[in-house]
Amino acid sequence: MTAVSDAGAKRRAGYVLRPPAFLTLICLFAALVGACLVALTVGAAGIPLGRLPAALGLWADSPASPALVRDKLVLWSIRIPRIGAAAMVGALLAASGAIMQGLFRNPLADPALVGVSSGGALAAAAAIVITDSQIGQSLQFMQHQLLPIAAFVGSLLTTIVLYSIASRGGRTSIAIFLLAGIAIAAIANAGIGLLVFIADDRQLRDITFWMLGSLSGATWPKLGSLAPVLACAAVACISIARGLDVLVLGEAEAFHSGVDVERLKRISIVLVSAMTGVAVSVCGVVGFVGIVVPHLLRLVIGPAHRLLLPASMLLGAVLMTGADTLARTIVAPAEMPIGVLTAAVGAPFFLFMLLRQRNLVSL
Repeated sequence: MTAVSDAGAKRRAGYVLRPPAFLTLICLFAALVGACLVALTVGAAGIPLGRLPAALGLWADSPASPALVRDKLVLWSIRIPRIGAAAMVGALLAASGAIMQGLFRNPLADPALVGVSSGGALAAAAAIVITDSQIGQSLQFMQHQLLPIAAFVGSLLTTIVLYSIASRGGRTSIAIFLLAGIAIAAIANAGIGLLVFIADDRQLRDITFWMLGSLSGATWPKLGSLAPVLACAAVACISIARGLDVLVLGEAEAFHSGVDVERLKRISIVLVSAMTGVAVSVCGVVGFVGIVVPHLLRLVIGPAHRLLLPASMLLGAVLMTGADTLARTIVAPAEMPIGVLTAAVGAPFFLFMLLRQRNLVSL
């Protein structure tokens, strides 16, 4: 009985048995490969696993049968860009949630929850509406870059406003931050509603796409806009990991430990805005990925950001790939918005986190 009590006390104090970092990343990468393989084979046009190598071009001497031609068309035109977009969007959203939680020292912080995603969606919806205007016609040469840029600017402005409201005298109030995020999200949703009112039928369909979240519009050019941001984010995460670890102790302690706190804040804000904005520009508003993934990983591997950030990217990619696969197969041949699925899973988990935190406080 005493041994059980001691084990429980150690677990509450943070002494938990954690898997090695390298093993954790290997397992997550293997899970991502498995999720991608499943996603490649299932769908409205199913591709048996035995035909997959030939369709991917791994067997160059395979006869060009009608089934093989169809498989290649489905894979390279639709399915591979969509799987790549799902994995990269999941990685961006999960890493942005982990950074925001580390920056504000609160596991409930999330880009979608506090309105950063809504700000990006508002800017993207505005870009959709002005596409047919004279200004939009003059920007046709950058039509593939317009939405990511607009979503990034919207997310950046929202994050800056949130941070300025919640910070005073060098201190950041988490309660004010969350409440201000709810208010800004409501304002952004009101703006989206106004754009819906003035939009035509085509623009209305595109705006609805942002509000519900979907990866049906994933293309190779959109992958090209995601890949550089993901690569830069991975490098930046390595550089800010130590600073986020020390920031947990408080801003004053981090400053005395040699961390340039203001520089860390600026980098983190721009990084979260870029990752969220580009993700929103591809799939619309997808909630709860940034809050569920980092929290789950903290329970397994601990709070150290040097491992938490890359692990969040991998698990986020696994989660979004699996959610997108389920979204396009659960009601096939129709498609369920991916934002509906992530909210259906993430909202109960969020409530569970709140109840668990309340119980810990009462203890």
